[in-house]
Amino acid sequence: MGYVYLYTGMGAGKTTNALGLALRSVGHKRKVVIIQFLKWWKNTGEYKIRKMLAPYYEIHQFGRKGWHGLSNLGEEDKELAHEALRFAEKIVKEKKPHLLVLDEVNLALHCKLLTVKEVLEFLDKMPEKTDVILTGRFAPKELVERAEFVNEIIAIKYPKEMVTTRGIQY
Repeated sequence: MGYVYLYTGMGAGKTTNALGLALRSVGHKRKVVIIQFLKWWKNTGEYKIRKMLAPYYEIHQFGRKGWHGLSNLGEEDKELAHEALRFAEKIVKEKKPHLLVLDEVNLALHCKLLTVKEVLEFLDKMPEKTDVILTGRFAPKELVERAEFVNEIIAIKYPKEMVTTRGIQY
């Protein structure tokens, strides 16, 4: 089985870390599939670049349109999270990516859209050549223990309003 990387914490940069590893993999002509939980916004760099990096890069979003807040998630969000996990299982079987990113899966777990057991069982089915990256705040201790690489991102300093006019647009 491949390695499991986990990026968690309250600081910004968890998805960015995952995207850095994804870019490195694409540079070596290795297949990368990104599955985003709770995300719907298509005006992000990681989504917009998908056609330029094809056929080595895919990104799929499983989130209800609009920001509803973590306390306003319901059955539709739960179904989308399960759909994302089922899609990940299908992708792994059919496309056998070298790198699979489950972006915001930790947050989906925190919000009880998925169970830790479901995600651990999914990880246990990974092919030997597939590395997996798990991102999101509030990673459960079971995933921290399961992962080979764990980084906690902390916020030390950042502007109150994120600057998006200097080429770093999320």
